[in-house]
Amino acid sequence: MAHLGARLCARRRSIAPYPEGVTALQLTNAAIADALDELGNLYELDGAIVHRVVAYRTAAKTVREASTSVAALALAGRAKELPGIGSTLQEKIVALADTGTIPAAEKLRAKFPSGLVAIMRLPGLGPKRARLLYSELGIDSPQKLREAALAQRLRDVRGLGPRFEHSVLRALEAGIAERAPARVLLPRALAIAEALAAELIARGAPGTQVLVAGSARRQADSVKDLDLIATTTRPTTLAKSLRTLEQIESVSAASRAGARARTHAGVGVDLRIGKPAQLGNLLQHFTGSGEHNAALREAAVRRGLHVSEYGVHDDSIGRTRTCAEEREVYELLGLAYIEPELRENRGELQAAQLGGGGLPSLIELADIRGDLHCHTVASDGHSTIEEMAHAALERGYEFLAITDHSASHGFGNEVTPAQLRRQIELVREADARIEGIRLLAGSEVNILPDGSLDYEDELLAQLDWIIASVHTSFGIGVRAMTERMIRAIEHPLVDAIGHPTGRKIEQRAPYAIELEAVFEAAAANGTMLEINANPDRRDLGDLHARAARAAGVDIVINSDAHRTSTLANMRWGVATARRAWLSAADVANARGWSELQALRGKRPAEQARK
Repeated sequence: MAHLGARLCARRRSIAPYPEGVTALQLTNAAIADALDELGNLYELDGAIVHRVVAYRTAAKTVREASTSVAALALAGRAKELPGIGSTLQEKIVALADTGTIPAAEKLRAKFPSGLVAIMRLPGLGPKRARLLYSELGIDSPQKLREAALAQRLRDVRGLGPRFEHSVLRALEAGIAERAPARVLLPRALAIAEALAAELIARGAPGTQVLVAGSARRQADSVKDLDLIATTTRPTTLAKSLRTLEQIESVSAASRAGARARTHAGVGVDLRIGKPAQLGNLLQHFTGSGEHNAALREAAVRRGLHVSEYGVHDDSIGRTRTCAEEREVYELLGLAYIEPELRENRGELQAAQLGGGGLPSLIELADIRGDLHCHTVASDGHSTIEEMAHAALERGYEFLAITDHSASHGFGNEVTPAQLRRQIELVREADARIEGIRLLAGSEVNILPDGSLDYEDELLAQLDWIIASVHTSFGIGVRAMTERMIRAIEHPLVDAIGHPTGRKIEQRAPYAIELEAVFEAAAANGTMLEINANPDRRDLGDLHARAARAAGVDIVINSDAHRTSTLANMRWGVATARRAWLSAADVANARGWSELQALRGKRPAEQARK
């Protein structure tokens, strides 16, 4: 890096683009990604071809997730090693490092008010409508957009209307245009945390332990920052070694007690270091949510105990006991061990008490015996029926439903009724050829706005498995959406409802729907509800999955895989189910196919393939 620093200093003397004391080495990945995102937005406003816009968005995502300094790579001529970064983009990153700006962005900024980019980020708006509002009403900022919406001027613009006006006001009230997501999805957070832990162990003294704690260990949907717990005989050295990891952008503090840092991916890291004898105390304290720990402390005080990361102090003997294992901490407090996923203060402390009803035996990934939602090249998937089948076999599955999208879902290849008939034949043929797994001919049918399905019942009756999902018309209102969903639930051939709330974690809020009514209808009709395991969905979420099961609904966990590798998404659905207090007995596909069929009371026996 030394030669890069000299090179940067030489550039600064000739160009002097940065404030005194700042160098391009301090240009963070987040800043580069923001600049590329902005350039993509500006190109989109300018009407550039979609491939150019997508290229900048893809590059921004790559940079934001990179584990090393992209500025350093670009100045060394190596940014092209990153996926989606070519010579042109590398030159723009170098320009940003040299001058603090990208010339192409400067030219485009001169053409458009800066507020238009913020407006573009509103759901349902985008570049075309942003340009339309600018040209028709002179709206060039979120504030002017709010004023126009309150004055009911948006509805008069061709192609918009009152519903659009209401959605704009709701989004502005939520502050969507003014803020960017500050959290990262669990898979990415865990990948970063586990890599850091491994690097620290490699640099630590013999016997060093580094474990992941916090919301990542609780398997939350998304994570704001990372908590690492370590024990070592050389704490100060370990804390300082955090600065040497290539994933780390900066370290704000380092001492024998730990360190605080930030990764190049923009994720905060809090490393806490203690003695091996207090590992259990540290891990318990920094895993539980704030609410769980507060309730635990209050319960402990009533027993004359005081619990913290340092140990459990007993007032009666005036002594603090440390615990090498978490289980010991809970035992000292008179509680059964509480799994990390349950530590949210949702009744787990009461259940863990003697005579408190008991904690559930949570479902494990190994309990899953089949997957009932995946896609192939017939719609928007990337793998064939045979490839998906063999990948499922490798995972130890007994059955797999091929559920390509139906004809009207709005993206991917159109699967016409004739093509679905052929797909059924292909699945049957593959099932006969491939031993060791039952292949089911299915479909993910679209629930139309009125609640009907987009294939005729005669064709649907030929399928082994039907999962129905909402993919369009999210904003029809709570009453219409609830009635729409219930009508699909009541359809005699629908086995399950896919991703029932339509949410995208950190991207899209659930649509407005009365879930209590949905749960009641699903239980009454024997229609299963899905925990979609795609990590940006995890839908049903943990709270809703728990409530659905309490209402008597059978839950199915599916990967929604679109290629062989994403069958592994099942892990995140199981994590959600564990956070929902579900056991294997609560999950339909933790049974064999024959046993699962017994849950499908709606479908006549002669229609279910033996």
